Amino acid sequence: MDSASTQSVTFFDFLDRMRNPASLDLVRSIKSFIVSFSFYTANPENDGKKVQDFFFTMETAIRDHPLWDGASIEEIDSAMEGLEKYVMTKLFTRTFAPLPEDVKIDQEISEKICLLQTFLRPEHLDIPAVLQNEASWLLAEKELQKINGFKAPREKLLCIMNCCRVINNLLLNASMSENVVLAGADDFLPVLIYVVIKANPPQLHSNLKFIQLYRRQTKLVSEAAYYFTNLVSAKSFIVDLNAKSLSIEEIKFEESMQAARLANKVARFDIKASREERGPGPSGRIHDNETNTSGGSSYPYMEAEAGELTVGDVERLLSVYKDVVTKYTGLCRAVRHVPPAETSTSMDSQKR
Repeated sequence: MDSASTQSVTFFDFLDRMRNPASLDLVRSIKSFIVSFSFYTANPENDGKKVQDFFFTMETAIRDHPLWDGASIEEIDSAMEGLEKYVMTKLFTRTFAPLPEDVKIDQEISEKICLLQTFLRPEHLDIPAVLQNEASWLLAEKELQKINGFKAPREKLLCIMNCCRVINNLLLNASMSENVVLAGADDFLPVLIYVVIKANPPQLHSNLKFIQLYRRQTKLVSEAAYYFTNLVSAKSFIVDLNAKSLSIEEIKFEESMQAARLANKVARFDIKASREERGPGPSGRIHDNETNTSGGSSYPYMEAEAGELTVGDVERLLSVYKDVVTKYTGLCRAVRHVPPAETSTSMDSQKR
């Protein structure tokens, strides 16, 4: 299993070599590609081809470059991993979910999974009791939920692989301990589908599309390709899921879905009603209560809940944060310049 430390070493080694004056020609090529790429109108399929062609060209350039003279296949591969991470991190906002339709699909999948979470059980996917291991499922869910914490295709793919490896180990352990024969993908995929529904990973569609388009094609093979393909299949299953897809009566399925939709509407209504009862949100209250009773600035976000905050609150929240930090650092500097005797006298008088 690839570790985070190994990825960091690979990336920083690449950056170190790029700082070498001898790499100036490579640096120019990389920066030129990033700048020119930003001028194109977003077209995922064409964008993916441009990036893959650039990686292919750069691999040849790196292999023939004096800085990698006599380098092993592994060293060239490490350089390419560093290049992929650097380029795709720089282009992330331009290449990840660039189209409104991608955002819409992500939202639809997430909302459907939220409905399914309210009633779907392992038995509905015909998952045998021997594979119903909550601890392993939770570990797999956590690995999958990390996917949005990374911008590089390789690291996103590793989240998928780590999730799938947990499930695969569950199958292997069950086979040995229970002395039963598990039918490979026929048992693996239902568990993965259930884990995906339990985890509801953010922007599942966009993450899969991003990996497919921008992970170097020579690396999307073997074990990585197998696990990635299974997650794509799991996503497709969920998108098309209906009563016939599960071991559940159609009437029961429809009733459960309708109940889940109703519960969601009630929850949204309660949140809206709660906000109306409290009056303006943090961004509104902050202007009404600019100072507190002691004359200092008011910080209404201290009493706010996550559900109250909106995108519009971000700018004001940042302003309040900077205000707090400025006052804190100023206070620290002032305390450091107060003579020890004066500080002691002040403290004694307060005690009295």
